[in-house]
Amino acid sequence: MLTRRSFLAAAAIAPALAQPAEPVIDIHQHTNYSGRSDEDLIRHQREMGVTKTVLLPAGSKYGLAAQCGGNDTVVAVARKLPKEYIYFANELPDIPETKPVIEKYLKMGAIGIGEQKFHVDCDSKYIDLIASIAQRHHVPVLLHFEFNAYNLKIENFHRILERHPKVNFIGHAQAWWCNVDKKCTSDVMYPSGPVTPGGITDRLLSDYPNMYGDLSANSGLNSMLRDVDHARDFLKRHQNKLMFGSDCNDRQANSPACLGAKILAAVRRLSPDKEAERKMLYGNASKLMKIAG
Repeated sequence: MLTRRSFLAAAAIAPALAQPAEPVIDIHQHTNYSGRSDEDLIRHQREMGVTKTVLLPAGSKYGLAAQCGGNDTVVAVARKLPKEYIYFANELPDIPETKPVIEKYLKMGAIGIGEQKFHVDCDSKYIDLIASIAQRHHVPVLLHFEFNAYNLKIENFHRILERHPKVNFIGHAQAWWCNVDKKCTSDVMYPSGPVTPGGITDRLLSDYPNMYGDLSANSGLNSMLRDVDHARDFLKRHQNKLMFGSDCNDRQANSPACLGAKILAAVRRLSPDKEAERKMLYGNASKLMKIAG
């Protein structure tokens, strides 16, 4: 017999256990993001309707500028909830520990390298090292491009793509998304107004089969909402190269301020059709990262 207490307990956990009708992969989340607990992260992702989350660890220093958790923290969450969480490996690219640390976690089950968010030139020998590790282990690399801060000189990144054609790279952040615009300038992190087609990002996605885009964060959302007509065309043309990510530190996904929920809504609204939407919310990441379920 169902008692009132057991009914209330079941009702309390039902939203967390409910799965959306369609699977969604979030390729960009962090542990301890701005102090958020693992419990809040798990609740947030479930509320947002995400069925599989890729956790991106920090390296041994800096915490990715938001005091995010390192390799051991993402492994812990993934081992606790293996059906819902998977993880990348990470380390600074310019220290002696780079290769042994990253390879340690790749051998433990990491499915990629990143988020690479460190103060090096994006076509440097350090990124060559990261690429060589990725090629050996057949995994992608996710990079944060930010003016005067991380993975510098995005205009030179084509050199890495050409030197490492067998490695898949995923672009993210301010310099990446500003450069959908041919008139992008390095003094504006979140530009507004109409986009002039033909920017670096557009060309990299068009010209290199091993270049992909991560729609996460304010930078990804801004790139869509600043010029929705351009965004509709951009999503249509690159529907096989773009992937949903949230990269938000929100505690609640049902809040109007939740960044991840806004990005999901924008992709759904601006996609040319249902098939393209499913590619960007699930199919592309599933194929690129070999994610099942």
